[in-house]
Amino acid sequence: MQTETAIKTTHIGHIEGIASMLTDRVNLPAPTTEMYQRYKNAVPFPHLVIDNLFPKETLEDMLEELPPLTDDKWVHDRNAQSVKSNFRSAVDLGPCGYQFAAFLNSAGFLYLLSEMTGIWGLLGDPYLGGAGYHVVPAGGKFEIHADRNTDMNTGLFRRLAMLTYLNHDWDPALGGQLELYNDDATKCEKVVEPIFNRTLIMEIGDKNFHAVRPVLSDTRSRMSFATYYHTVGEKDFKAHSSIYAPTFYQQKEPLGRRLAKDLLPPIVLRALKSVK
Repeated sequence: MQTETAIKTTHIGHIEGIASMLTDRVNLPAPTTEMYQRYKNAVPFPHLVIDNLFPKETLEDMLEELPPLTDDKWVHDRNAQSVKSNFRSAVDLGPCGYQFAAFLNSAGFLYLLSEMTGIWGLLGDPYLGGAGYHVVPAGGKFEIHADRNTDMNTGLFRRLAMLTYLNHDWDPALGGQLELYNDDATKCEKVVEPIFNRTLIMEIGDKNFHAVRPVLSDTRSRMSFATYYHTVGEKDFKAHSSIYAPTFYQQKEPLGRRLAKDLLPPIVLRALKSVK
């Protein structure tokens, strides 16, 4: 029986061939060995940001087939921690979304992720539990949190999250940036702009805190396609749901300003900010 080390060596020996087989499906900016170093050394926790990883035509086609948010294919999450919408089920994906999800769960792409992150034996999720299309509408947000560490359907250990952004001509003034925090959620260490065909791959961990800034637009939503990747649970593994940062770590604004943000349209807020 092969040892774990032997299995990993075998994988590495073949991964470049797999990468070359995917050249019409992915566009890496550097060899996978270099991507691995970037991932492991990233601050504040292991992650990669890759622009134009996928053919833009693929993402364009996915946008074309998306139904409006009024369609019953969407589930709307509206609470103090998050304001966002998710696709109800992977079964509801259109043909282009289905093909994209199938590719992201394919053996070739799983091997590619393993080579870039060093996490072997990755398992996808064709059901897209908690994944698929994510939409943060005007005024929407996602407070500082660490992702839950398990898939509730299969019990598998969540290891990676991947987001591919679908926002054309996204201006930083529109908000919606992803923030990556230090391990006690007291300081934002990195900001990722959610521009079209930018992909973020990040490690899931109990101290890997992140958040989505409020979307400051009256008409536009922040859109992405999310996938999670798993391994079999390790010894003493304890499942938990999302962990939110303690409220005393989160910056608090005066009550009046917080109420104004909740009640006034973004265009009115921007006008008030411009008044000295």
